[in-house]
Amino acid sequence: MTAIQNGIDRISDYDGLLRGKRIGLITAPTGLDAEFRSTIDLLHERYGLAALFSPEHGVRGNLGAGDLVDAYVDPQTGVPVYSLYRKDSKRLTEEMLREVDIVVYDIQDVGTRYYTFIYTMLYALEDCAAAGIPFVVLDRIDPLDGVTVEGNVLREEFSSFVGGYPLAVRYGLTAGEVASMANAERGWNAELHVAECRGWKRGMLFPETGRAWIPPSMGIPRFHTALLYPGTCLFEGTNLSEGRGTTAPFETIGAPFVDGEVLAKEMNGLKLPGVHFRPVHFNPYMSKHQGSLCGGVYVHVLDERALRPVETGVRLLFKVRELFPAFEYLAPYRKGGRPFIDLLGGDEGYRTEGPDALLERFADESRLFAERKKAYHLYE
Repeated sequence: MTAIQNGIDRISDYDGLLRGKRIGLITAPTGLDAEFRSTIDLLHERYGLAALFSPEHGVRGNLGAGDLVDAYVDPQTGVPVYSLYRKDSKRLTEEMLREVDIVVYDIQDVGTRYYTFIYTMLYALEDCAAAGIPFVVLDRIDPLDGVTVEGNVLREEFSSFVGGYPLAVRYGLTAGEVASMANAERGWNAELHVAECRGWKRGMLFPETGRAWIPPSMGIPRFHTALLYPGTCLFEGTNLSEGRGTTAPFETIGAPFVDGEVLAKEMNGLKLPGVHFRPVHFNPYMSKHQGSLCGGVYVHVLDERALRPVETGVRLLFKVRELFPAFEYLAPYRKGGRPFIDLLGGDEGYRTEGPDALLERFADESRLFAERKKAYHLYE
């Protein structure tokens, strides 16, 4: 077993808290210990589970992106599964909470504000606080390290499920630390327990941990995908493909109207740290531009430490906007709603500011957030 442990690897330390309780577990396919045993099965065998609470994609990863489901029974354990990704709500209900004495959360985060599992956790923490039910985070390392902060801090009026708390884009915190921050800053006063990691140092990137990479979702198959995601996820708010429907989502960016040779030459001319842009053609089998030949770039990570993914994504987005007149930001999903780029961006800056001003402001906000978050650090 690797010397670096996540919370689930230390579950025996929490027998006194969990034994004899009706446990509700929020988890996903990344809920595994260092020997690849499912948190569902481990907790059910050790304590007995009363309920499973499912985020997007399902507790076993059996649901597609955006699939909505109400309730079902987990076939492996016979435990009822209640959805936290329903059409009308993503919250724990009073009825669900009557089934349990304590709620446990175990999902691998990717340290990026857009990634929705963190809001499933925060919604559940707030709901448990209101109901007087203890909440346990089985903490997991931040694969993007716990030091580097990038990007702006979300403004409250732009809150959504892709940005539900005033975090920097790359926030340098574990899920347990985010829970501690929100619990204190919001005054929820939940009975929060964080089963801490062991052996992880804040400065570590994922490859330094010696642990196996388990894709946090189908869209993030590799560590380099996760490392680029804070920047290239921005293309979800545009009419470019962010690479969904290819073997390299968030590493492949393009559209039928993009000349990859021109774009790669322009981007490489910026000499951004730790990255190289290679012209590519691709034909997505799903999502935007499905079945259409796209031109674009493959974003190669050459130096994981030097790379600044938010700056890379910002520069790439504005370069496409400059070079290709067919570029567009997507319209709001709902009548009267905000454009998706504003929800991802946490404010309207991508539509109203230029890249230099935007990045200068981001640097200021990142510095302030880096100071703010220190109060909630659990690790050196």
